[in-house]
Amino acid sequence: MSALAEISDYLLQLLQTALNLFLLAVILRFLLQTVRADFYNPISQFLVRITNPLLKPMRGIIPGFGGLDTAALTLALAIQILAIVLALLFKGQALPNIFLLVVWGVLGIVGMVVKFYFFALLATIILSWVAAGSQNPAVALLHRFTEPVMAPFRRILPPMGGLDLSPILVFVTINILQILLLNAANSVGLAPEFVFGL
Repeated sequence: MSALAEISDYLLQLLQTALNLFLLAVILRFLLQTVRADFYNPISQFLVRITNPLLKPMRGIIPGFGGLDTAALTLALAIQILAIVLALLFKGQALPNIFLLVVWGVLGIVGMVVKFYFFALLATIILSWVAAGSQNPAVALLHRFTEPVMAPFRRILPPMGGLDLSPILVFVTINILQILLLNAANSVGLAPEFVFGL
């Protein structure tokens, strides 16, 4: 591989990393509103500041629907499609039709949300052992993100003797969702290396 090819590969990886980090910020911004998180939390404020330059103008065009931030979802989809297009172009592959790109983008976003919840729940469990009762803003935000997901599973499997086994059911569900997403991606011809969330 020539030096020029290595440099261009490195630059593409940097661009994709930046796009994926911004995509994660936009998805978290969507989830903040969905779970009605504290917008005065410093982490929430950071997410608002970095996503507002693109989200504010979009909100003037794309209104919310049913309490959902559809502008954030639309922006996330656009970023995911852009990341896929860049990866395909760099690999020298032909671009699929726009419908397939949208399907791939949706799968990538759902995959990223599922992956986020996997790591958020894992972090919440670890923090409950080492930093129980912590007032850290990150811990409070993680709890706010994960509680709506955990609540239905706690109704199915309530704590027994002070031990909460419901995370096991959540992780089983997440694994099933990841298997379904990978199978859906394969069925529409999406290679997981083109999408960060899968």
